[in-house]
Amino acid sequence: MPRRRTRPYGPLLLCALLWTASAGVATRTPVVAPPTAVEPAALAAWWDAERLDLPAPPLVTHDLLVAHLDRLRERAPDVFSFEQIGESVEGRSLHHVAFGRGPFRVLMWSQMHGDEPTATSALLDVFEYVHRRREDPVVVRLLDRLTVHVVPMLNPDGAERFERRNAQGIDMNRDALLLQTPEGRALKQLRDRFDPRVGFNLHNQNWRTSVGRPPQPAAMSLLAVAFDEARSENEGRILAKKVCAVIRDTLEPMAPGRLGRYDDEFEVRAFGDNVTLWGTSVVLIETGPWPGPEPDRALVRLNFVGLLTALDALASGRVHDADPARYESLPINESRLFHTLITNARIATGTGVPAFTGDIGIVATRVVRREDGRRELGWAARIEDLGDLRVFGALESIDATGLTAAPLFDPGARVGDRLALPDWSGSRNEPRLAPGQPAAVLLLRPEEPGWFRVERIVRVE
Repeated sequence: MPRRRTRPYGPLLLCALLWTASAGVATRTPVVAPPTAVEPAALAAWWDAERLDLPAPPLVTHDLLVAHLDRLRERAPDVFSFEQIGESVEGRSLHHVAFGRGPFRVLMWSQMHGDEPTATSALLDVFEYVHRRREDPVVVRLLDRLTVHVVPMLNPDGAERFERRNAQGIDMNRDALLLQTPEGRALKQLRDRFDPRVGFNLHNQNWRTSVGRPPQPAAMSLLAVAFDEARSENEGRILAKKVCAVIRDTLEPMAPGRLGRYDDEFEVRAFGDNVTLWGTSVVLIETGPWPGPEPDRALVRLNFVGLLTALDALASGRVHDADPARYESLPINESRLFHTLITNARIATGTGVPAFTGDIGIVATRVVRREDGRRELGWAARIEDLGDLRVFGALESIDATGLTAAPLFDPGARVGDRLALPDWSGSRNEPRLAPGQPAAVLLLRPEEPGWFRVERIVRVE
């Protein structure tokens, strides 16, 4: 009898012991949640506080780039690998930087055109972020799952002159088939050696590039690059569209209404198109204009946040949840942007023709000048158009209602000066307000007949 009474308690006691043991194990080894997606706002805050102390991107030379890479090599040899993959026409070194140990390979190349430098500076900040935050779960995941190969400055000779083409005078982005440039050959060999799944082709676009209605500055335009004239889709191009969608959703709060889609017409000679054809799905990023006195700061920041978020989406697999329609619904780029737009002025052209009411559109191109052995960043500006320009946008708009616009006929004129207009009857001499002429405009407020007060002097400097 006692044996029959105690027999049922054995299994219960065993269950209790097992439950206690399992509870103890659970207490000792808590489950660790996987890292969440990187937060764009946190990336932007990091960049604001800890970015590298670099000059404006057009002033970042090959020598400065090499100095930063040398310092990175000394501080983080366990995170990055460094390789010289060739030389430019003029003998400047071409650098390949790699980080990560994962099976998914990514290729990034910047400044194929020497005067398109924004992403080069952003990539140096990406390196710095990965170095300093290497213990963060998000960065650990990136390093574990991706291997990222980067050529931060592909055209150092063009960068030295702040010119589009290389020292041969060749547009490298039209050299994918003939491979007549040593820089292009180095990029092709790198792609063939690692056969990356995704490539990022990093450029700048014209400062006249606009997007939307009314036209806004196209701060960044995205393209999932086509691999044939039919613009066919395969698994790789769909992945590129999803990467573009991730970048759009990341950056739209930072640049509302200023993101566009680049024309996807297939260009048989272009590197991006052929890299896609060779098996690496390419995302083209074209950085554009930004209003205000410090455009470079905002544009490098956008690139930094966009690139790191895209890499995180690839590393986490979150990219596969992105909707390609978010890329496809981006408005197409246009060229409807002036640097400065003077509206509703009474225009005295300085040629002797009667004054008329209209707008003055000024375009500007960034230039690098050498002054006393130093590189200085400036603008080359000209008048592009006169008349009814209401369909255009501008980085700066000036309402000149009630004012007369005249050429800067007196170089010593100052705001507040009282002037009379010269007799321009029959004159064809400079200065004058006409397309192609320098952008130097007096805005004058009429006073007594024949006399004006200088309200503003418009120059792009």
